[in-house]
Amino acid sequence: MRSEILERTIAAVMVAAVLVVAISFEAVGCPFCGVVGRSLAERRDAADLTVVAEPAGDPGKDTSGIAIQTFRVLTVLRGGGDPPKTATARIESPVKGTAILFGESDDAAAGKPVRWTAVAADEALIGHVAAAPASGDPAEKRLRWFATRLEHPEPAIAEDAFTEFGLAPFEAVRNVADAFDPVKLRQWVAGEGIDERRRGFYALAVGLTATTEKHAAERDASVAILRKSVLAPADDFRAGYDGLLAGLLVAEGPRGLDVIEQAGLLRPEARPVDQRHLLSALRFAWESLADSIPRPRIAAATAKLLAAPVVAAEATVDLARYREWDHARSVAGLWDSLGGDDPLVRRAVAGYLVACPRPEAKDLLEAIRSRDPDRLRDAITAAALPGR
Repeated sequence: MRSEILERTIAAVMVAAVLVVAISFEAVGCPFCGVVGRSLAERRDAADLTVVAEPAGDPGKDTSGIAIQTFRVLTVLRGGGDPPKTATARIESPVKGTAILFGESDDAAAGKPVRWTAVAADEALIGHVAAAPASGDPAEKRLRWFATRLEHPEPAIAEDAFTEFGLAPFEAVRNVADAFDPVKLRQWVAGEGIDERRRGFYALAVGLTATTEKHAAERDASVAILRKSVLAPADDFRAGYDGLLAGLLVAEGPRGLDVIEQAGLLRPEARPVDQRHLLSALRFAWESLADSIPRPRIAAATAKLLAAPVVAAEATVDLARYREWDHARSVAGLWDSLGGDDPLVRRAVAGYLVACPRPEAKDLLEAIRSRDPDRLRDAITAAALPGR
């Protein structure tokens, strides 16, 4: 009786945890780009005072060992009040020319910045920061402005434009797909020397342009470059490959899943790193492409990854999060096939079967308990405590 109460309690915790994961999955414009930091416009608008300055001393360190440098203020870029003549700011590297300084205070009402950070900036970057749309403006309006600055010749501007798209909601990016240049995007996807994080986003953007009426004439060429890139053989890590896969799914919908299967990525023997990328792309499709790819097809593709040792545990958790309970028998089979040496697989299996509301799951759980009671008990307990 106590065992049943424990499992019911854990099932409730599991369902709550699944919902938290589902809610916390943010469909940002570039879900495959990792941490992109704050945009320059965001830093400008959050500051009490933003100024242009030049070095007034050599770099040094403060009492905490953080690099700092003193600057002579030249002009105010944004903000009110009288600026100081000089300001000591934190720096990432020594500044030799002009810089933009962002000043913030603990008391906004006081209007006197007490913390300064500096970004080295030439005339082009200063103009970019001055002209960038306010961070509070509608996302689509802002993204149309930044779309023309992707891969700008000035590296800092190119990075800032990429950051803006990385922080924006995916729906906003989708709604400005007509602002992209598909020819340039294809060149960036296939070209050398492109930051690999950006390449994944550009592939996603290529897929989006292929769905727009404005770029209908470019659709075949865009789909072709995505297919070619996805099917290209590789013998090392491919950063941005998840973005390529997502771009293909955006452009082709269910046919994209067929291409992925043709590429062999759903087979257990596929490259583990590629399967991780694929699982990421499938999660994106579940959250953001349900209007073009039936969710049962996404779940079916995820279920095929149960046989892939490197992602079996994560695929199991995803199926539970999706509330896809048709795969209980396949999940239970992992206990013996992959779970013997992998506690993460055992935890995922236990969590799925405990959370599954179908009678079959309870029978499968009891079958495991009859032959492996101690490890099942440990796995069930662990499944209720994510991260511990």
